Amino acid sequence: MELDDRELRVLGCLIEKEMTTPDYYPMSLNSLVSACNQKSNREPVVDFAEAEVIDAVDSLRDRGLVRTVHGKGDRVLKYKHVAGETLEITSPQTALLAVLMLRGPQTLGELRNRTGRYTEFDDVSAVETELDTLARAEEPRVERLGRRPGEKESRYRHLLGGTIAVPAAAPEPARDRVSDLEEELSDLRRRVARMEQELGLSP
Repeated sequence: MELDDRELRVLGCLIEKEMTTPDYYPMSLNSLVSACNQKSNREPVVDFAEAEVIDAVDSLRDRGLVRTVHGKGDRVLKYKHVAGETLEITSPQTALLAVLMLRGPQTLGELRNRTGRYTEFDDVSAVETELDTLARAEEPRVERLGRRPGEKESRYRHLLGGTIAVPAAAPEPARDRVSDLEEELSDLRRRVARMEQELGLSP
């Protein structure tokens, strides 16, 4: 399967939001455009126009990766992905692919940290096991990149298409890590609030 950069970004965003903010999923077109263009947790940062996102959604629908939803009371169409079903992959594997789609090639440690908002891996060995399964599939979905001079760890990239760039190794900017932590904290607060409400502990 060969997806272009816009399709990869849209599909990655739908997976991300389903797993990290389920209360706001499925997604409207406006929220999907915003998710594609957000500044944090994205590499590269893009500025897609609404028409570009619509074209990507239509193409993903034709490929059987996205469906439209018009629930009772909804004023606008919303969108959901069916990547797990279409690609025949598990939820943890779907999470790993989403992070690779949204942020490019990454090490096992980076993938474990960045999928923390999506799902939970006990350790990097669990991440490696899922990636190996994806790499050994009849139609491989990921591959491991060889280590370059000066690098301590191998990185992995998805094989779903797009303009696959392998940037030079560089330390992650501190502001990106801060953004990650802020978003993780926000997700935790939402989960705690939801649990308190379910337990009848909220005021």
